[in-house]
Amino acid sequence: MPKNAAEPIRKRPDPKKGRGARSNASGRFEAERREAFDDGWDHPEDDDLPPLRTTVMADSSRSIIARNDSPDVPFDRSINPYRGCEHGCVYCFARPTHTYLGFSAGLDFETKIVAKHRAAELLRKELAKPGYKPETLAMGTNTDPYQPVERKLKITRQVLEVLAETNHPVTIVTKSNLVLRDLDILAPMAAKGLARVCLSITTLDRKLARNLEPRASTPGKRLAAIRALSEAGVPAGVMTAPLIPALNDHELEAILEEARDAGAGAASYVLLRLPLEIAGLFEEWLEAHVPDRKERVLKLVRETRGGKTYDSSWGKRMKGEGVYARMLAERFAAACRKYGFNRASWPLDSSAFLRPSAERNQLSLF
Repeated sequence: MPKNAAEPIRKRPDPKKGRGARSNASGRFEAERREAFDDGWDHPEDDDLPPLRTTVMADSSRSIIARNDSPDVPFDRSINPYRGCEHGCVYCFARPTHTYLGFSAGLDFETKIVAKHRAAELLRKELAKPGYKPETLAMGTNTDPYQPVERKLKITRQVLEVLAETNHPVTIVTKSNLVLRDLDILAPMAAKGLARVCLSITTLDRKLARNLEPRASTPGKRLAAIRALSEAGVPAGVMTAPLIPALNDHELEAILEEARDAGAGAASYVLLRLPLEIAGLFEEWLEAHVPDRKERVLKLVRETRGGKTYDSSWGKRMKGEGVYARMLAERFAAACRKYGFNRASWPLDSSAFLRPSAERNQLSLF
C-alpha cells in the first residue's frame, strides 16, 4: 500500500524531459501489448532519473528513393535519410511508420533513430541507372533531414553533394536552422535553379514550441534561417504546419507576416493530422500541457474530419473539410494576398542532369 493511504497518490515523476511523447505503448503489429501505468507507490529513486538518450541504429535498405503517386503532394519521389526523428514533435504524422520496425510510435520514435548511412552511395547507384529520369526530389517529407543527429552523421549533406554533382533538383522541408550549414552547397545549386528550402513554423510562442517540438530549432532561429537562405539566393518558403484548432490557429497571419519580413516568398499550410497512434499520443499531450483546452481542440478536429479524429481520403487529409476548415483556407488565402506569397512559381531545372557513374572513381569509357 502507499505510505499514507489518506493522502492523494503522488504521480511518478516524468522522466521524459525534452521529449514530445509521454508514453511508449507497443506498436500495432506487436504480439504483446506494453503500456505504462501508475502503481500508486512512491518511487523516490525515480526523482533523479537521467534523460532518455537517443540510440542510433544502421538501416539496411538497398534503395534510397521512395516513390509516391499521391495527388495531395507536388512530388513523386523523396529521400528520408533517417527513420524516426529526435525533434520529438508530438503531432508528427510519421510516428506510425516506426511500428513497421517493431518500435513504438511514442518515445521510441524520437529516441531510436535508424540512420541510412549508405544513402549517398545508394543514391549515386540509382541515379546512374540508364532508365532514371530526373524530376525534383523532396527531402523532409517524412522525418526531418536536419534533426540533431545530422550534426554528427552528415548523411543529408552527403546526399546533397551527390545531387549537386549531378545537377539534380531538390526541395527541402525542415524545422532546423542546421540547414544553414549546407549553404555552401545549396546556394550554388539555387543559382542553377536546382534547390529551394521551406522552413516549417508551427508557432511563434517559444514555450508552446518547446512543448510541441522539444528538440527542433526555436521559432526565432527558423525565421533567421529563412532570412539567411533568402540573402544567400536560395528561394525560401514557410509552411505553417500543423495548424491546430484552438491552440495555434490564431497565429496563422502572424507567422506568415514574420516569414514574409524574413524573406520567404512562398507559403503553405497543413491542418493537424492524427492518424493511428498519433491520436492517443496527442490526447496525452493535451491532457499534460493544456487540459483546459483538450475537449475544445478535439471537438474542432472532429468537425474537420467528418466526426472522426482523422480522415485519410485524398483531397481531405491535408486540409480537412467543413466550416472550420473552409474558414482556415479563406484566412490563409487572404493572408497570402496581403503579404504577397505565391505570386511567382519556383520551377526547378531537371534538364541539366548529369548521370553519374555507379561508383565515384569508376572511369567512363566514353
